[in-house]
Amino acid sequence: MHKFSLLDLSPIPEGKTEADALKNTVALAQAAERFGYHRYWLAEHHNMPGIASAATSVVIGHVAGATKTMRVGAGGIMLPNHAPLVVAEQFGTLATLYPDRIDLGLGRAPGTDMATARALRRHMAPEDSFPQDVMELMGYFGANEGASVQAIPGRGTNVPVWILGSSLYGAQLAAHLGLPYAFASHFAPAMLSDALATYRSAFRPSEFLAKPYFMMAAGVCAADTDEEAARLRSSQQMAFARLRTGNPGKLPLPVDDVAAHVPAGVLAQVNQALGCSASGSAASVADGLVQLIDTYEPDELMVTGMTHDPIARIRSFEIAAEVLADLCV
Repeated sequence: MHKFSLLDLSPIPEGKTEADALKNTVALAQAAERFGYHRYWLAEHHNMPGIASAATSVVIGHVAGATKTMRVGAGGIMLPNHAPLVVAEQFGTLATLYPDRIDLGLGRAPGTDMATARALRRHMAPEDSFPQDVMELMGYFGANEGASVQAIPGRGTNVPVWILGSSLYGAQLAAHLGLPYAFASHFAPAMLSDALATYRSAFRPSEFLAKPYFMMAAGVCAADTDEEAARLRSSQQMAFARLRTGNPGKLPLPVDDVAAHVPAGVLAQVNQALGCSASGSAASVADGLVQLIDTYEPDELMVTGMTHDPIARIRSFEIAAEVLADLCV
């Protein structure tokens, strides 16, 4: 592993507002830059009461303006929700304002429920045009000389494009196009091994990459003790349980015994979905991350995690950074 990075969903804690969440995101990003994180990505989600990063490109610009050197990007933009030209203009503008600091990760899922997807897209196309849309978008970032439609700003910015995924589809597309690939193992680890093998075996060198570049995501909740980390992590477990049972909301306050608040069957599903993670004291987090890195050998690890207390969240990622710095080669 060569680098470590951070994924933020800009969570909205119970008792707080969207403005609080975005303020917390900036504070975390500034801390992450001090801690040595290579990238800071934000994700597109819509109609989610507990997530404030819906206007992802706007938040990326806000974070990039509040930091100095760290790369900032999307993990990711759900491309079916947008016209490729609009995305190219948005990220071309970001790359013009913050040269050599902007990343664009692209996903194929809607990032929301189907009713909201229809509201976003207005006209739902029955066919899957994701590969064609990716190619069109990448074309706008090139020199694009003589093209009748150009992204201005955008042309010539060559914004790095990543393919995101949680199945074999994204792995196959990233390999075919010769692009870096990021797997959403922090909430959907089931196909991680198969997707990684597919990506590495099928990779075709391109003008963008000579060899595969794979980033996996892992949950992290670190604290001074295992017990405190377990308590802090309960907020994310309960939020995920509520989402799974059709009752999404703001990020709950932590509890001492999460099993007393979530039915056993639901909690088992949640823990399985969040299983690609490391939680506890620095020593426990180190053990968990070493196991993941040794097993999957990612080129880069992106960590993520939500706690109700923003100060505790910053401390969690500080501990994680100290651990990860020792694991980079």
